Amino acid sequence: MLGRGRGERGRTVTLSMPGSSSKVNLLPKEVGSLTRGLPPTQPNTLFVLGANGGMSVSPDVEFPVLFGRNEPDVHVCVGPDDPHVSRQQGSITREHERWVLNNLGRLPIRFPGSRLVLSGDRAELPVGYTPVFIVAPKHEYLLEVRIAAPTMPPTRMDGHEAETRDGSVWPLSEVERLVLVCLSQRYLRHDPQPQPLTWAQVATELSDLQPTARWTWRRAAHNVTNVRKRLSPKVPGLVEDEVPQPVGNTLNHNLIIELLVSTTIGKADLELLEP
Repeated sequence: MLGRGRGERGRTVTLSMPGSSSKVNLLPKEVGSLTRGLPPTQPNTLFVLGANGGMSVSPDVEFPVLFGRNEPDVHVCVGPDDPHVSRQQGSITREHERWVLNNLGRLPIRFPGSRLVLSGDRAELPVGYTPVFIVAPKHEYLLEVRIAAPTMPPTRMDGHEAETRDGSVWPLSEVERLVLVCLSQRYLRHDPQPQPLTWAQVATELSDLQPTARWTWRRAAHNVTNVRKRLSPKVPGLVEDEVPQPVGNTLNHNLIIELLVSTTIGKADLELLEP
């Protein structure tokens, strides 16, 4: 377990738990997801989270955050069981008042959409939440990145404060969210090679969760199909005509990736599956 780290000039930095006065803090895996907001923090503070936890770094400290497969050699572990992921796949550093992602490994790193950061390349990270994916041959591994935005003075709208909402989040009904979280739970639980659950598995789990709701595989599939059709005019790869044969799980996989990338669903939604 990491207890100390070194900045780019070799200066040792002691790592501590969130809530301390340190400029560099460990994030336990119990944080769950960075999509649900941040505690009060200095603007432009970097948060990075993998399957086993992560790290936060203030913008005024020289500390490159390393991520990759080999947990003892990095600050944030990603794809620990996949030999295709480099031991040190990449780093995030503070350069000229911007946080920059550097791809140090062999695999490409995908930003939301189709933008790829290839081996040896670098890309600036925007303020806010950015999910990035390490693209392995059989799986994409999620690395959550969030940069704290500058604090804004409160505004009033019609006598009450307006709710801040990411415009990229897709609207879902309560039933649609429940079905989709059940369908995509292997992704949300960071399984090494996740696949959507089968319709029979979804129906069985939802029936156990809601015994009086009369769940069937057809009802579950109907809800997901409606979401795919609703998003398909703006999101490619959600209808059969847009993917090569055999289709298999491709449509549901593409839908799940879109919902994860847009932060429409996140790890915290797994609470919906608890009795």
